[in-house]
Amino acid sequence: MRHEPPVMSNCPVPFAATDCIRLGHGSGGKLSHQLLRDLVYPHFDNPWLAQAHDSTRLPPVGGPLLFTTDSFVVRPLFFPGGDIGKLAVYGTVNDLAMGGARPLFLSCSLILEEGLPLPTLSRILASMRQAADETGVQLVTGDTKVVERGKGDGLYINTSGIGVLEHSVDICPQRIQGGDLILLSGDIGRHGMAVMATREGLEFDNPLDSDCAPLHNPVKALLDANIPVHCLRDLTRGGLATALVELAETAGLSLSVREEDIAVSGGVQGACELLGLDPLFVANEGRFIALVPGDHGQRALGILRQQPVSADSRIIGRVLEERKCRVIYTTRLGTERLLDRLAGEQLPRIC
Repeated sequence: MRHEPPVMSNCPVPFAATDCIRLGHGSGGKLSHQLLRDLVYPHFDNPWLAQAHDSTRLPPVGGPLLFTTDSFVVRPLFFPGGDIGKLAVYGTVNDLAMGGARPLFLSCSLILEEGLPLPTLSRILASMRQAADETGVQLVTGDTKVVERGKGDGLYINTSGIGVLEHSVDICPQRIQGGDLILLSGDIGRHGMAVMATREGLEFDNPLDSDCAPLHNPVKALLDANIPVHCLRDLTRGGLATALVELAETAGLSLSVREEDIAVSGGVQGACELLGLDPLFVANEGRFIALVPGDHGQRALGILRQQPVSADSRIIGRVLEERKCRVIYTTRLGTERLLDRLAGEQLPRIC
C-alpha cells in the first residue's frame, strides 16, 4: 500500500511568505515554503495574496461593508455532496448573503493535525478554490497552524468574509412585520442527515446528499427585482425550527407555519425516524427563509424558483399581528403545537 506523505507537527505555517522567512529554521521553514509553493499559491493565485505580507491591503469598494466569521469542524472531512473546504467557503458566503451583501474577500485559517495526508489537504484546497470561483469571492489572507496528533481531528477551518452592500434595503429581523409571508427555499434536513449517516456508516435505499450550496444568487435575484425583503436567515445549526423561533423572539411577533408546505425527502424522513430526530431541527447548508410583504410573496416565489438552488421554494407560512413571540406549527392533521428551541444537544460536528 502506498502511504501519503503526512503533515509535520509543532510548527506554525502562516500563508504570508515574510512570516515563513522569519520563522525559517530547519524543517519548519522548509515545510512553510513547501506548503505555500506547492499547495496554497497554485490554488489561490491573486494580487492580494501575492502581497505576501502580515496583512493584506484591499481595494476600496463602493458601499457599506458586511463582515462575518465562522469556524468549521465537520466530521468526516468528506461527505456526500460536499466537504469541509466547500462548506467553509459556502458557509461564510451565505452568512454575507443573508445580509444582502455581495461577497468579495475571504480569509482562511487552517488548523492541521499532525499526520494529515498532504493529498487530502490539496484536495480540500482545490474544493475551496472551486467554491470561491463559483461565488466570485477571493481568498486574500490566511494562516496555518499544525497541532499534535490526536488534537485536531484532521483539519479545522476558520473563514472570515467581507461583502459589500449594493442596495438600500435594510435586511434584519427588526423589519419583520405582521402580514409578511415566509418563503422556504427547498426541502430541509439533508445536510445534517448526510453527515450523520456517513459518520455512523448507515446506508439507506435513498442515498442522502448534503444540500451544501451557495445562496447569494437567489438573494441577488430578489434584490435586483426590487423585492422589499424584510429578513433572510439561513437554516444551519438548529434547522428551520430554531431559525423561526429566533426570528419570532427578535421581531417580537408570532409566526405561523404549515407542515404540509415544508418539504422533507423520503430519505431524510426515514433517517430521522431511525435516529429519533425531527427534520425541523436538523441542520441545512443550502437552505434559507425569506420574509417579504404579503403583496410581494407570489412574485418573490416566482423569482426564487428560477434559481437552481431554490427551484423548490414554497410559501410555508406568515407573520401574525400578535406580539407573543411564538411559532405556531399546524400539522397535516390540522392540530397546532408550538415550536421551541431544540431541547438537548444539537447534532455534533455537522458543520
